[in-house]
Amino acid sequence: MITISEDAQAHFVKLLGNQEAGTNIRVFVVNPGTSSAECGVSYCPPDAVEDSDTRLPFNGFDAVVDEESVPYLDEAEIDYVTDQMGSQLTLKAPNAKAKKVSDDAPLVERINYMIESEINPQLANHGGQVMLVEVTDDGIAILQFGGGCNGCSMVDVTLKDGIEKQMLENFAGELNGVRDATEHEAGEHSYY
Repeated sequence: MITISEDAQAHFVKLLGNQEAGTNIRVFVVNPGTSSAECGVSYCPPDAVEDSDTRLPFNGFDAVVDEESVPYLDEAEIDYVTDQMGSQLTLKAPNAKAKKVSDDAPLVERINYMIESEINPQLANHGGQVMLVEVTDDGIAILQFGGGCNGCSMVDVTLKDGIEKQMLENFAGELNGVRDATEHEAGEHSYY
């Protein structure tokens, strides 16, 4: 479920050495399964462990995960990286914003998962997002842009060179194209 690098494990052991005996770490997701999901790591004293928690053993400590966060931390990775700016813990949880779906899930579910886990995090850097409106009978994904994407002059490039290319690659043989249903020229939220 969660991979913690050797460097991160050593860092946690060092930090936990200054805590109450038996303290572990807690890995969690706030607002799991939503676009505002945030992951975190905190100390977990022995009296804070719930019966429903999952305990993952590591070198010198356990990672404790609450029941609600478990499905959203699948494939999560914690590392301790050092570069010219210093050292820091990094936590990557690709499924925090949406539960991972199986490869044989319906196409709409797989597209929505891709949008939430891959596309919207990229668009969020520019204040935008996209949602799936429908998949037509002829295999066209109809998308609705919002936020900073609504009215953006680069939306066609984002759609064709980014989103469509990525989706056609991921859903080859199932999806034939991607279209934008957004009215970019009207509305109080459109950018000019």
